[in-house]
Amino acid sequence: MKQQKIAATAVAALVLGGLVACSGSGDSDGASGGQQDSVTVLVHDSFNVPQDLIDQFEEETGYSLTTTAPGDSGVVINQLILAKDNPTADAVYGVESFSVQKAVDAGVFAPYTSDALPASGADYTLDGAVTPVDTGDVCVNVDRAWFEDNGVAEPESFEDLAEPEYSKLLVVEDPAASSPGLAFLVGTVEALGEDSYLDYWQRLLDGGTKVASGWSDAYYSDFSGAEGNGDYPLVVSYASSPAESEGTTGSLDNTCVRQVEYAGVVEGAANPEGAQAFVDFMLSDEVQASIPENMYMYPINDEIELPAEWAEYAAAPDDPIVADPAAAAEGRDTWIKDWTAVFEESGK
Repeated sequence: MKQQKIAATAVAALVLGGLVACSGSGDSDGASGGQQDSVTVLVHDSFNVPQDLIDQFEEETGYSLTTTAPGDSGVVINQLILAKDNPTADAVYGVESFSVQKAVDAGVFAPYTSDALPASGADYTLDGAVTPVDTGDVCVNVDRAWFEDNGVAEPESFEDLAEPEYSKLLVVEDPAASSPGLAFLVGTVEALGEDSYLDYWQRLLDGGTKVASGWSDAYYSDFSGAEGNGDYPLVVSYASSPAESEGTTGSLDNTCVRQVEYAGVVEGAANPEGAQAFVDFMLSDEVQASIPENMYMYPINDEIELPAEWAEYAAAPDDPIVADPAAAAEGRDTWIKDWTAVFEESGK
């Protein structure tokens, strides 16, 4: 998200500084006679499980854990597919719901659904191929202070955003380059239909909506509610973002699009047992409880207590848009291509 979340740059720095090779120096034969004592996991660049929990995993399982973070979720998917015939990882974490079906269809996963999956994750399984770990909701965020100070009512829906008084106040991300940008594009397809979403985007762009290259630029440079210097009081971000602003910003629940992040066992893994242990680990109560403050997502286990500021300012929306992963995988390239054509014709 993240692919992509609040303080994503800082998280990525943590990953690069410490977690890319959190422990272990490669696979070697264990004392049990050929069993691998290392498990290698391909992760996106916002992966950030606290080191004490990784130490706990290693102590309890006997496996040393090595993580490799090549980029965002899209990069992870591409690397998995390119290495299909000669996999370099045992497990993967962070493939999201708009991309995961592509990898499933390519046969890169050895089917595995963890027995630790809670009931709240059952609706997000994909025929047993992968295990859902966490969710996030991409939503339009609103600078509530700006609207109050300017005496303007806040928008409430996709349709409101395309009205002239709001379209000029909105900054979005390029769906060809940004995970939240893609999620928002998918949301417009789901909400408005394939026959109408491009006309909707034409209205947004003609009305003055800005397209930023990525989330960090949109949120921290363009959005007036983040650091107070931007010109746009509406931005595509996350339902979790208002937790950082302590209520001075909010999210428009009617625009929220659900993202799900998955973990899975790689087909042909050198250590499939270790991979399964890692997937189970990601569903442990301790890891699930660490997800909000470390990866800015909601745990898949809805019985995990959220941090106080999340519970107060960033509760997950009750009825987000949930796109079918197979439909998203089938349509995403066409949607991005057609969106790009509209964007280029707009002269933005």
